[in-house]
Amino acid sequence: MRIALFCHSLLSDWNHGNAHFLRGLVTELASRGHDVKVWEPHDAWSLENLVRDHGEAPLAAVGEVYPALDCTRYDLRGLDLDAAVGNADVVIVHEWSDHELVRRLGEAKARFGYTLLFHDTHHRSVTEVESMARYDLQHYDAVLAFGAVIRDLYLQHKWAKRAFVFHEAADARVFVPRPEIEKELDLVWIGNWGDDEREEELHEFLLGPVKRLGLRARVHGVRYPERALAALHDAGVEYGGWLPNYRVPEAFAKARVTVHVPRRPYAERLRGIPTIRPFEAMACGIPLVSAPWRDTEGLFRRGQDFLFAQNGAEMSAHLQRILSDSALAASLARAGRERVLSRHTCAHRADELLAIVDRIRREQRAPLETQPV
Repeated sequence: MRIALFCHSLLSDWNHGNAHFLRGLVTELASRGHDVKVWEPHDAWSLENLVRDHGEAPLAAVGEVYPALDCTRYDLRGLDLDAAVGNADVVIVHEWSDHELVRRLGEAKARFGYTLLFHDTHHRSVTEVESMARYDLQHYDAVLAFGAVIRDLYLQHKWAKRAFVFHEAADARVFVPRPEIEKELDLVWIGNWGDDEREEELHEFLLGPVKRLGLRARVHGVRYPERALAALHDAGVEYGGWLPNYRVPEAFAKARVTVHVPRRPYAERLRGIPTIRPFEAMACGIPLVSAPWRDTEGLFRRGQDFLFAQNGAEMSAHLQRILSDSALAASLARAGRERVLSRHTCAHRADELLAIVDRIRREQRAPLETQPV
């Protein structure tokens, strides 16, 4: 099939977790012989920040790690939409896209007949409701929502006529254990400080336990204000700055344990959605302890694939157990990786995507096939 994907950016993962899964999905689809074209705005906020801080070199590196990515940067005002999607069989539009682009792609569907999908992997359906309601999805065949709760919101608000659950997953080509790398840390955390969406939680579930236990720890991420850097220093945590996501397996391999600290919208209002980090960590075979989130969809096996901590004291206890019990650490690492490889890889999601497209097409053909000749 010929597939066109419109997204914020695949070239940059600077404060842009959506790129992680989409890079793996595009790579998987291309490996199966599908022609996937990626379109991203020339002035993407993530890319501009990456280039400002690190220059153009990271963009070239992404092409080396993901040679199947065929990315075209466009200016919406000058975009020839007919040329971009005129021969496409499937068009997928990520939710972090301009409202005008979403509308124009919907209108173009009538001319070209492609299957049109809207892909949502963010918390804006509960944190920016007015903005989400302004997306014109009347001509879209369905929404791909990375959790049942978001799927249900689209249907309840009547933003879309149809929606499917389509969770993120790990790129098993990139996220693998690296046993040849020597351990040098007790704990590593990969994540951005963000916009006050989890500051209290980071103090309770990350910085507090690290300081209390005296762990050798490192943090990678961006958008750390001065107060955050001061808090890291006070807890004895090394700040490693931005790390290209494809190098995260190296960072995990250098540590004995990692933690997951969900942003508040996911922990409190978007049950069942872990976001991408736990998938990637478990794929790398590192023991994981998570702050609270509700696994209402049964993605993982609680206490077997990773440990839950209800508060900072419990997080400290779990970390201490893992660091002092090599058998427990090995069991968590093995079970978590097995779980991801058995049902949460980009190959699994490619299967699900193709099945959704096939279902939509078959149902659209059915009325025509039952008409009298």
